[in-house]
Amino acid sequence: MTTALIDYGAGNLHSVHNALKAAGATDIAITADPDTVAKADRIVLPGVGAFAACRDGLAALDGMIDAMEARVLRGGAPFLGICVGMQLMATTGEEMGGHAGLGWIEGTVARIPDAPGIRVPHMGWNDVVPAQPHPLIEPGEAYFLHSYAFTGASVLATTTHGGPVTAAIGRDNLIGIQFHPEKSQRYGIALLERFLAWRP
Repeated sequence: MTTALIDYGAGNLHSVHNALKAAGATDIAITADPDTVAKADRIVLPGVGAFAACRDGLAALDGMIDAMEARVLRGGAPFLGICVGMQLMATTGEEMGGHAGLGWIEGTVARIPDAPGIRVPHMGWNDVVPAQPHPLIEPGEAYFLHSYAFTGASVLATTTHGGPVTAAIGRDNLIGIQFHPEKSQRYGIALLERFLAWRP
């Protein structure tokens, strides 16, 4: 079973690769090749940095978005977006102006509102609270590092940082998580184990 870990210059690839291995993945392809993604059994899109830069980096890989849409949206391969990789699933992102996302889940990624005593970026350990039942999402603590958050449809879990903040989104064979499983110790590895066993 091949897991494609997409390399578009915007992800913490080494750490995510090691976390997937720790979760039991045996065939991980770190790849910028659309053909590899088009044939993968599972697809992981990491992401660190600004929404627009990550979107541009993904679009710069000729044929990659088409391959992702063919394999994930039409082919049904399980997909995991991590941090900005999750945010890119949204319709739009507002960081440094308005930018189109992949549009896989309706919603907007906007800056976390400033509030008294609340620091942005949201950084550190925080609770993951399921909003609806999902086989991959369990209550626990995970590591977050972000200044922008998703608001919209298909919210699977929230956390709290001056108010509710989306921690996970998903539908069908798609799931996105705002936290970093590779930094979330046992909670993160357990989630990746469930992802690798997932048959949506």
